[in-house]
Amino acid sequence: MAGETEGRRHGLIIGAASAGTVFEWYDFYLYGSLAGFITTHFFSGVNETTGYIFALLAFAAGFAVRPFGALVFGRLGDLWGRKNTFLVTMLLMGLSTFAVGLLPDYKTIGVAAPIALIVMRLVQGLALGGEYGGAATYVAEHAPDGKRGLYTSWIQTTATLGLFLSLIVIIAVRTQLGEDAFKAWGWRIPFLVSLALLLVSLWIRLKLNESPIFQKMVDEGTTSKRPLTEALGTWSNLKLVILALVGLTAGQAVVWYTGQFYALFFLEKMLRVDGVLTNELVAMALLIGTPFFVVFGWLSDKIGRKPIILAGCLLAVFTYFPIFKALTVAANPALASATATSPVTVVADPADCAFQFDPVGKKAFVSSCDIAKSALAGAGVSYLNKAAPAGTPAQVLVGDAVVPGLDGKAIPKAELADAKKAWTKDLTGVLADHGYPAKADPAKIDKVKVVGLLFLLVLYVTMVYGPVAAALVEMFPARIRYTSMSLPYHIGNGWFGGFLPTTAFAMVAATGNIYFGLWYPIVVAAVTVVIGALFVKEMRGAPIDG
Repeated sequence: MAGETEGRRHGLIIGAASAGTVFEWYDFYLYGSLAGFITTHFFSGVNETTGYIFALLAFAAGFAVRPFGALVFGRLGDLWGRKNTFLVTMLLMGLSTFAVGLLPDYKTIGVAAPIALIVMRLVQGLALGGEYGGAATYVAEHAPDGKRGLYTSWIQTTATLGLFLSLIVIIAVRTQLGEDAFKAWGWRIPFLVSLALLLVSLWIRLKLNESPIFQKMVDEGTTSKRPLTEALGTWSNLKLVILALVGLTAGQAVVWYTGQFYALFFLEKMLRVDGVLTNELVAMALLIGTPFFVVFGWLSDKIGRKPIILAGCLLAVFTYFPIFKALTVAANPALASATATSPVTVVADPADCAFQFDPVGKKAFVSSCDIAKSALAGAGVSYLNKAAPAGTPAQVLVGDAVVPGLDGKAIPKAELADAKKAWTKDLTGVLADHGYPAKADPAKIDKVKVVGLLFLLVLYVTMVYGPVAAALVEMFPARIRYTSMSLPYHIGNGWFGGFLPTTAFAMVAATGNIYFGLWYPIVVAAVTVVIGALFVKEMRGAPIDG
């Protein structure tokens, strides 16, 4: 009976502490999955390419401030206690997520709309900076010896639960309302639903007591009076913070975001798979893969945290390119075939080609090169770049066909839109003649293979993410643990991971190669493998009460 009571108590501790990460990833995937709708409603004052990049930047803004939230709330967690701090962070996260569903759009209040959206993202990012460190520390400080990896790995499953919940809500709302209503206003409903999740999570967390290790420090008067100074102002601890970032969390973050977000983005944006079907395929892979968070957390109690995390990063380095190329063949075989048999090349004077990002929406991209690349990007077609002599108008080569470029500079402004539309229609016709599909054909998608490949990406995620909470907790002393572990985690996941979608998309847009963005996570993961293997000390089973 005592054992059952203890088990229920530990279950409540894990569930309540993990509730915040459900929020974290619920909002994260809502925003990521609905980025196209957010672009339409909040960034409609600029061109489409700029608007999408802006939407991704607003998405990344929440991640940019997470390290600052780690400093603010990490300090409070080491001063006030674990429970009190993550009650505050959960309340801020929940209200800012809910508020996005109520914000007026660009047509209603103009530039104030994207500003308000970014403010909500910043508030949520600050709160998130204190959420994860508190949850991981709280659970680890309750875990029995030898089960720290197992207990904290349950927190990692809730990240996928948040994603899974967001996908279910999005699919249900889109199905019930239809695409037109969902695009017009229904996209707001998933954000508004988060209020119910907030109320239930707060109710559960209010039932918790303080961490026994922190309570003991309070009773003995050994809590830190200056956690920021102790954590970051002394080289011995700052060195551990840096190693935790470069040797663990940076690689963990890019593998996580590639496997659970960029793959979704790649299927829908690059391979032109229907949005609802994309969500369903990703959800299926996550459903299969989620138990492995616990498997690898448990295994890390047996063989160590570092070997599993670094193995996941290493597998990503060597297999990302073949996995994503296989995804193309399985999800859009017509596109893969057309790309192989009739490659597209933009032949243009490099001086005629601009990086199509216009922050103020005033610049017109009217050169023959810009018009060609914009049309190809809109069609989701990968292309090569070939330099032409200076002053030469751009050409688009589709296999053996040549499509002369359209020089918008020579066309009156009033006629340019119609001219671009007619030219794009001609290009689309040539692409279609050479087998390039407008969208992926659902009947030809090898759904089993797609889910299998997505599961493989998720498996890497479980390897790097399952053991990382225990690894970070064990690296730092109890009196400054909340601050010390929160900072490298949120720099890794907030900056290295959070900026991955924007960075990878910009890399693809600049080169025309739909796989080029993968170099970003591959390089970061490779650095983590080297630094982690050489300099990070394995701390499995180390005492955490000192």
